[in-house]
Amino acid sequence: MNSSSSRGRVAAIDFGKARVGLAVTDELGLMAHPRPALDGRDRPALLVALEELARDEGITRFVVGYPLSMSGRAGIAAQRVARFCQQLATRTGVEVELLDERLTTVQADRELVASGSKKRDRTHKIDGVAAAILLQQWLDAQPRGGG
Repeated sequence: MNSSSSRGRVAAIDFGKARVGLAVTDELGLMAHPRPALDGRDRPALLVALEELARDEGITRFVVGYPLSMSGRAGIAAQRVARFCQQLATRTGVEVELLDERLTTVQADRELVASGSKKRDRTHKIDGVAAAILLQQWLDAQPRGGG
């Protein structure tokens, strides 16, 4: 069992200007499940939606994709995400952790293509799948309890 499961659920965010991908762990804290994307254009409404999610689903940590360049540098997009994380932590009172998100969207697109999703359907699903990949990577890196 994942050590975080006893402390609540974890949500991952793939932050974008237009759409914000979202994924949440299952009740056991073992698997990431994509959720419908949220509107990223209205920051106050986005923060309200995430605050409600945290309250309604017992979210105790947000893992947010940190968009580093391929060389590992933090550019303008990474600065935007860092500011959003500060707002999210202040608004929700929930711990926020940044996680390198390089190539998660590419991997999400490949998975959707492999599953037979049409291009139009992929556009609506890709952000949630990218968030689920990010969250699953985080989950897989967590120490497992014995037993």
